[in-house]
Amino acid sequence: MNFINGLPELAEMKLVIFDCDGVLIDSEGLSKRELLTMLRELGVNISDAYFEAHFLGHSFEHVTAKICEDFALTLPATFRPEYQKALIRAFTAELKTTSGLTEMLDKLAIPCCIATSSSPTRVSHAMSVTGLDRYFAPHIFTSSEVKKGKPAPDLFLHAAKKMGVKPEFCLVIEDSPAGIQGAKAAAIQVIRYAGASHMQQWRGPNANLTDDVTTIEEWQELYMLAPNLSSITNTRGKRG
Repeated sequence: MNFINGLPELAEMKLVIFDCDGVLIDSEGLSKRELLTMLRELGVNISDAYFEAHFLGHSFEHVTAKICEDFALTLPATFRPEYQKALIRAFTAELKTTSGLTEMLDKLAIPCCIATSSSPTRVSHAMSVTGLDRYFAPHIFTSSEVKKGKPAPDLFLHAAKKMGVKPEFCLVIEDSPAGIQGAKAAAIQVIRYAGASHMQQWRGPNANLTDDVTTIEEWQELYMLAPNLSSITNTRGKRG
């Protein structure tokens, strides 16, 4: 067996753990729009940089706690249900998968699951609207199932255990710094997906990359990095 940085090579992977928002679904722009609209109505104006630094990849509980702390604000009891309603409406009308996702999933030769900071209600609706439930149900794990969400390693370790795969043989696909930090903390290999609409800063020759995480901008690049993960490659190899 070959190793990279103490972990097995991608060809040895037995499970792919996908984040959901910003990876499987192009949802971060919708979530940001609805959240910032509601906060402006309460007199809170948040910059793009603040949103990306403190909210991207985190649970709703983390987000609201951060808002209350930094802006000395007590959110009304209706804030969360109203936000969920607004987001469900936006998802129903506008949500799409990331480009080329289903073509990649159709070729994936190993099991996969989801590990997301989203609520069970939100991710369930997203799966239904986009048709992704046929790829992932019932292997969908949310931060509500662990004590600490991302950037802690708990959720990824929970997903690996539920799927019966040792962490060192898992591959995480993430977009957010919090998710990447969580995967690293779990000693799981991680690839950054930068193909969603909110990830422009991570794309192209001038990408703002300050870490050693491999970044892909298109799903087909996954099989360029690890051809053995593709069922087509495996089938060709067996026939040859």
